[in-house]
Amino acid sequence: MNNNTAKSYLKSEKWQYALDTLTICLGTLVFLLFITSGNSIVNFVSNFGTIAKTPIKEEKMAVPFPNVSLEAKSAYVYDAKTGKEIFELNGEAQLPLASLTKIMTAVTALSILPDYAVVNIDKNFLKDGKDAELYANESWKFKDLLSLTLVESSNAGAGAIAAVAGAFDTGDQNYDSGLQNFIDKMNEKAKEIGLNQTYYTNGTGLDTNAEISGAYGSAKDMAKLMSYAVQKYPDIFEATKKDGLKVDSLNNIKHDAKNTNLFVDKIPMLLGSKTGLTDLAGGNLAVVFDAGFDHPVGVVVLGSSEKGRFEDVEKLVWSTIEYLNQNN
Repeated sequence: MNNNTAKSYLKSEKWQYALDTLTICLGTLVFLLFITSGNSIVNFVSNFGTIAKTPIKEEKMAVPFPNVSLEAKSAYVYDAKTGKEIFELNGEAQLPLASLTKIMTAVTALSILPDYAVVNIDKNFLKDGKDAELYANESWKFKDLLSLTLVESSNAGAGAIAAVAGAFDTGDQNYDSGLQNFIDKMNEKAKEIGLNQTYYTNGTGLDTNAEISGAYGSAKDMAKLMSYAVQKYPDIFEATKKDGLKVDSLNNIKHDAKNTNLFVDKIPMLLGSKTGLTDLAGGNLAVVFDAGFDHPVGVVVLGSSEKGRFEDVEKLVWSTIEYLNQNN
């Protein structure tokens, strides 16, 4: 064997040795990756993009309310225990609130007036000196009037409470300036609670005219507000769980208030409710119910019809119970 042949032979031997060593190393690496990852060799190779990717295994969760059909323009289901959304349909759309406004009227008044406060019904709070619920110059314990106002959605009651509370806050007996102060306090409270789509121009929610509502907000905001109100003031919203309320004013005038929520007996473990209905808003409804083991859930629909709001909420309540049972 001449020198050139020998050199060629040695060179080929070195390359063969290097190739064999590389093969052994790669084989060992594949084996180690295989036994540590639990994947097949095919999946190992796929990680390098040469074979189809391994599918990701995801935890199966029930889709919230896949078969629920609603009449409402907007709806929101809020888990008040966890602070999380359960369901939404245009949940952040800003829509007229109608008498859902009175939830904030109650919350704001309760933050201003003492429990012993007395509210007198000024004739200016009433149309023609009287409305269906209240009488001019009638005097009320503040909380009794507030409960009646929430149950039968009394506009006169809400107006009286707003004006008196606003005047009390400023130390002025001028009800007009007191009312404006109260509305300012309502909007401040909305910001404090974190209601980003909500603002108020009156304390009742009545439409200002054919085009402008007395208050605007979203279903998401109202679900949060209703949950906040019911948990912070459960005694006041206790009356809204029932078909009606019998209460006397300080003038010993008896009042038999009928609940504007016609479906109180169809919502299990109801903690509180409030209706709303105007030409601009359509039918609105907010409820909070206990889904079990101190688990409050807020349900709100906006822009439904007078009858449809009750059916919409009932569907959402039962769908929520089924969903939580499947995923807890």
